[in-house]
Amino acid sequence: MHTPNTPPCVATIGFFDGVHRGHRYLIDYVRQLAKANGMPSMVVTFGTHPRQVVQQGFTPQLLSTPEEKLKLLRQTGTCHTMVLNFDENMAALTAREFMQRILKERLNVAQLVIGYDNKFGHNREEGFEDYQRYGKQMGINVTEAPQFAPDGEHISSSAIRSHLQEGRITQANALLGYDYSIAGQVVPGFQEGRKMGFPTANLLVDNAQKLLPQNGVYATLVELDGFEQPLMGMTNIGNRPTFNGKGITIETNILDFSADIYGQNMRVSFVERIRPEVRFNSIDELKTKMKADEQSARSMLAHVAKR
Repeated sequence: MHTPNTPPCVATIGFFDGVHRGHRYLIDYVRQLAKANGMPSMVVTFGTHPRQVVQQGFTPQLLSTPEEKLKLLRQTGTCHTMVLNFDENMAALTAREFMQRILKERLNVAQLVIGYDNKFGHNREEGFEDYQRYGKQMGINVTEAPQFAPDGEHISSSAIRSHLQEGRITQANALLGYDYSIAGQVVPGFQEGRKMGFPTANLLVDNAQKLLPQNGVYATLVELDGFEQPLMGMTNIGNRPTFNGKGITIETNILDFSADIYGQNMRVSFVERIRPEVRFNSIDELKTKMKADEQSARSMLAHVAKR
């Protein structure tokens, strides 16, 4: 057994998809504990979703890309963020082997805080009492974080996912603690919006595993390179049924904006849902609806400045 170079630390472990309010509560708890014990704090996470390794054909629907997750974890103020490469060898480790080889020998974890209802190790067969017992044998103090359930609601990545898939964007954002966003590059689209007086920036998403909210029209905030403040927008996710479209497109009309931004990076944050996607009988009918959508977007986004 080799001695790790890092000083003994207080750590927690998880996939932390979305780094939502529940995750941040757990990480804050770890930081406070570490401070009280005069040790650095550490978050241990994985670069790829463990289920991608253990379950063939599994495609995650991520709330945060690996880059977004790392950025969100850094914002928590933790001393160290350790991203492990979860592969078949790691998947084969029992919970005990994982604690001994990775947490104890490699990362020098002195105290491990287990998030409420979190399990790890091969087939996730063991539970908190097992982790405590193994910890005693190898010199890791294993404790469980208190449950965080504001207003009686258990915050989880799966609850946020189902809110997004049902178009309940405000509920998803409330659990995340920030506005859900997607990012990518502006690419040429079908130009139909431009012909109607609503030019749109067509987004090619960076990471195909990132979950898209349910089809529909949303009031959004748009971040572009070279602009300090987010711009107001309305974004349509869907297959353009009025134009018999095929495949999903993400088109954003940036309000009061006319610059050419093809090829630029863009991030779209979803503030509120305006309406579901509908097939209109005529272009004029769609045009009239889009004017109403714009008014809705403006009034919804007016509240954002006051948040």
